[in-house]
Amino acid sequence: MSPIYRTSPVGGPPQRDFLNAVLVGTTDLRPSALLSLLKQIELCAGREPGGPRNAPRPLDLDLLLYGSRRIATPRLRVPHPRMTGRLFVLVPLADVAPRRVVPGTGKTVARLLAEARRDSTERVRRARASR
Repeated sequence: MSPIYRTSPVGGPPQRDFLNAVLVGTTDLRPSALLSLLKQIELCAGREPGGPRNAPRPLDLDLLLYGSRRIATPRLRVPHPRMTGRLFVLVPLADVAPRRVVPGTGKTVARLLAEARRDSTERVRRARASR
C-alpha cells in the first residue's frame, strides 16, 4: 500500500481535500466481481449510489489496473480511463509500482507521472498522521 496523500479535488463542487492511496494485490476474482466487491464496500462506508459525479463522498474505490489486461465493458474500463493524467492517482501508484507499464500506453507509471506533473495544477502532498 502506498502512503496516504492529501489531494485537491478535481472537478465537481467546491469541497475539502481528499485522502488518496493505492493498494496493489492479487485476487482470484474476475474483474467484474472485484468491481462489485469494491462498490459493496463503498455502500457499507455510507456512499449513496447515483450521486453527482465528483461530489463529496465518504469512500471512492476504483479499479485502476488488472494485470496487463485491457477491459472495455459498459460497466468497467481498465486501465481506468482518467488515471494517466491525474496526480492523485499517479503519485501514490508510483510509490508502489513506478516501473509498471500501463496497458495501452506503452509508458511506465513513473513516465506518466512526470508527464502529468508538467500540465497539472493538482495539489498532492503526503498526509500527516493525526494524534
